[in-house]
Amino acid sequence: MMKEILIDGQHLTIDDVVNVSRKGYFVAIHPEAVSGIRNSRDTVDRYVSREEVVYGITTGFGRFSDIVISSDETEMLQKNLIMSHSCGIGSCFDRDVVRAIMLLRANALCKGYSGVRLETVELLVDMLNRGVHPLIPQKGSLGASGDLAPLAHMVLVMLGEGLAEYENEVLDGNEALRRAGLKPVTLSSKEGLALINGTQAMTGVGSITLHDARCLVKTADMIAAMSLEALTGIIDAFDSRIHEVRGHMGQIKSASNIVRMVRGSEYVTRQGELRVQDAYALRCTPQVHGACRDALGYVWDVVEKEINAATDNPLIFPDSGDVLSGGNFHGEPVALAMDFLGIALSELGNISERRLERLVNPQLSNGLPAFLTKHGGLNSGFMITQYSAASLVSENKVLAHPASVDSIPSSANQEDHVSMGTIASRKAMEIKDNVAAILAIELLAAAQAIDLRGNRKLGEGTQALYDMIREVVPPLENDRIMHRDMEKAVGLVNSGRLVETAEKILEIIL
Repeated sequence: MMKEILIDGQHLTIDDVVNVSRKGYFVAIHPEAVSGIRNSRDTVDRYVSREEVVYGITTGFGRFSDIVISSDETEMLQKNLIMSHSCGIGSCFDRDVVRAIMLLRANALCKGYSGVRLETVELLVDMLNRGVHPLIPQKGSLGASGDLAPLAHMVLVMLGEGLAEYENEVLDGNEALRRAGLKPVTLSSKEGLALINGTQAMTGVGSITLHDARCLVKTADMIAAMSLEALTGIIDAFDSRIHEVRGHMGQIKSASNIVRMVRGSEYVTRQGELRVQDAYALRCTPQVHGACRDALGYVWDVVEKEINAATDNPLIFPDSGDVLSGGNFHGEPVALAMDFLGIALSELGNISERRLERLVNPQLSNGLPAFLTKHGGLNSGFMITQYSAASLVSENKVLAHPASVDSIPSSANQEDHVSMGTIASRKAMEIKDNVAAILAIELLAAAQAIDLRGNRKLGEGTQALYDMIREVVPPLENDRIMHRDMEKAVGLVNSGRLVETAEKILEIIL
């Protein structure tokens, strides 16, 4: 049976978003949400029938909010809104992000504060379930008033306009709907604004990025544990007492993970056996990884609130009959959170590259051959892999500059402070991809170092980690095209298999 997610605007999780966007879970509107949608629509219809002046229902938008629109022009107003706001630019979002955006917009409408008709929400859900995926350019959103441009491109297809991918073919919107057995919608009063006035692009990107980042934080602990072994690191620095007296839960968790990973290892040492202390890149791994883990937890809470939030404007309150204009479309909560996530992930990559440097540098590696090759000079070994990792780390430092500190006024200064939240989310996703590659390179180098150290016993978890990387990449005897090895390792890191296997073996949640 196909797995199903019921949406009601209240209970969606980030894991639900990923299950729909990547695993194709079926989406259905919760029966209790149907009455809320209908009640809010009834309120809108009453205002229209009475020809009252209400922003977004009987007026223009933004700077044109003072212009009253007659009832016979309502349909044209909604269509014009969508067409004029379809100003996205650049390459389009990947399919999983598009599906996340569609799901999140449908979920927000299910809260019952937007005033759309039920059949409009149903069309969006049907498109999702039948695989009609609008082409949505990534650039063009200021993050207030919401993600106007990206969401407008989504809605174009609902009108039979724009472009959509269906069964791996790019078609015009009308043809994509026809092939899927669907018909375009003619938008009624308030619906155009309700569909595009929200933060679903930034939170769609953010949800996917957060899900992957959670896996990366766990993977980073695992790979750091193998690097600790490869560098004959001192295990005492990971003693639980050290971390408990500081009290940060992420730090405590990371230290515990590393200890569990290397349990039984013959590679790690005790303080005073070979050295008294290790460098910070090893000794402070729990402090750095833990802070990143705690930052991710904060961002997770913000995004899970936002994916269940009413973020359009104006909002309809059926119980009182009020229509209130405010600013819930402003993406500042998400913008700040995603900037924080980008900074945290950058640090995860930063310390990984420092461990990599210690593995390849003979002055720092505690006895390993230069660049992890037996025949240096003839072979360069892992020399340039560190270049690549350093390049990604440096790129992340540029990308981690907060987007949220910038603002450019728009709509004739009516919208005079904006969040840039979608830029923050897109940057965080790019940083996340770079960090996955950095960690993959460290994993390759750590496994190579283990081979060069000789036959000793690895830890409970690191043995499984070593076996999995050796399934896809053999030891490096002589120089070969390293790009191929790196791509395989990145694929393994991104697959989540490393974490799944380690958690099963260790019987813990990393």
